[in-house]
Amino acid sequence: MKSKGYYVVGSILLLAFIGFSLSSFKQTLTPYVSYEEARTANRMVQVAGALEKGSSSYHQDNQSLYFNLKDLKTQQGLRVRYKGVKPGNFEDAISVVAIGHFDAATKEFEANKLLVKCPSKYQGAEVKQYS
Repeated sequence: MKSKGYYVVGSILLLAFIGFSLSSFKQTLTPYVSYEEARTANRMVQVAGALEKGSSSYHQDNQSLYFNLKDLKTQQGLRVRYKGVKPGNFEDAISVVAIGHFDAATKEFEANKLLVKCPSKYQGAEVKQYS
């Protein structure tokens, strides 16, 4: 009879642990959202878009990079501010993913992290080889 009670208590503890783990995991996810959703989100999100050529400027004094992203589907733009060292290949970027949150006071997306996708120097190498 005692061993049945241990199984019940153990099962309850296991279920509580699983529930806590799933809740914690869900809070750490940073989903991709549209620019409109990013402007209203109260948490960390990811936005992706094409770098608008000529829109970037880097301020050495406060190590801030400012640039515009453009959504190719909706043609909407989003002003992004990134504090940190400017990525070396940033000007060659064809697309950028910014991870952060929208600051309603400055009306800019404050990025904590940037993922920059540049054209590959190997792009099309397979086509030339087999043509």
